[in-house]
Amino acid sequence: MMNNTFYNEILTDHNLHPAHKKKLEDANLVLEGVNPSCGDDIILELKEENGVITDGAFVGSGCAISQASVDMMLELIIGKTKEEALQLADLFSRMIKGEAKGDELEPLEEAMSLADISKMPARVKCAVLGWHTMEELLEKEAEKNL
Repeated sequence: MMNNTFYNEILTDHNLHPAHKKKLEDANLVLEGVNPSCGDDIILELKEENGVITDGAFVGSGCAISQASVDMMLELIIGKTKEEALQLADLFSRMIKGEAKGDELEPLEEAMSLADISKMPARVKCAVLGWHTMEELLEKEAEKNL
């Protein structure tokens, strides 16, 4: 498990220097995600080609946890298939609920630093906003293609 100093460094870095907080002009999948309980609001934009997420970005505002979490998520899912991205979202969700721990979390890389959010119920919705938005976006896209 990561220590609090490392957690704070990762969170701070993703807030001060988000790699994916920008407009993605050629996105072909777009969805707004809102956390009404605290006002976090993002627009997630993905570029998908042949079942692979080739690029992604987000714009919006919110707390440090919501913004860092969606930036970490994009780091993980770009270059992955939609199925792999959904598997990562499931693992992240299980981690936040305290149902997944230890080596099982390795695929989440830096996003593992948010594991202790499970002990802060008021912040769970912040951490999962980007992930839930991505799941909803990919599920809606899959339904359209049936």
